[in-house]
Amino acid sequence: MRIGVIAIQGDVSEHVEALERALDERGNEAEIVAIKHRGIVPECDALVLPGGESTTLGKLLIREGISDEIQEMNDAGKPIMGTCAGLILLAKEGDEQVERTHQHLLGLMDTKVNRNAFGRQFDSFETELELPFLDSPYNAVFIRAPGIVDCGDDVTVLAKIDDMIVAAEQENVLALAFHPELTLDSRIHQYFLDKLF
Repeated sequence: MRIGVIAIQGDVSEHVEALERALDERGNEAEIVAIKHRGIVPECDALVLPGGESTTLGKLLIREGISDEIQEMNDAGKPIMGTCAGLILLAKEGDEQVERTHQHLLGLMDTKVNRNAFGRQFDSFETELELPFLDSPYNAVFIRAPGIVDCGDDVTVLAKIDDMIVAAEQENVLALAFHPELTLDSRIHQYFLDKLF
């Protein structure tokens, strides 16, 4: 098994460490690969799109030829998880800010996103979230977080804060507005790995 982490920008090493910890806890083995150029995604069985600056990430995915490879991976039904900026990139539609900056979207989820739903870096926060696949609340870390403002019927909403969707799933794709890689609680990464093993 090979799990790719898009390593152009953002919380790359944190996701690698979280995946290694989750694999170790469950006794599974997989190679975790940092992806900076085209040609590696097709060799992966699962993929993580980390947080970072979504406009920059989108441009670099196109420039490096990775965007089309991610589309093909999704078409093959392989597990894909996007966190924070990754949630933005997975969406089909964005708010005015996304449109104004000509943000590249992969369009893998039938969602519309608000890029700065929870404000700026200064407005970062942590909160307990109830997720249907966990038996107790998850301490979620939100940093300049986006949110999903609308979604299609095929999207399963997993968690909300007020009216803002902060976790959702559509077939093989998992989108999170928060940063599971910034906690020692590996249950989110375990849930993602459940799709692979």
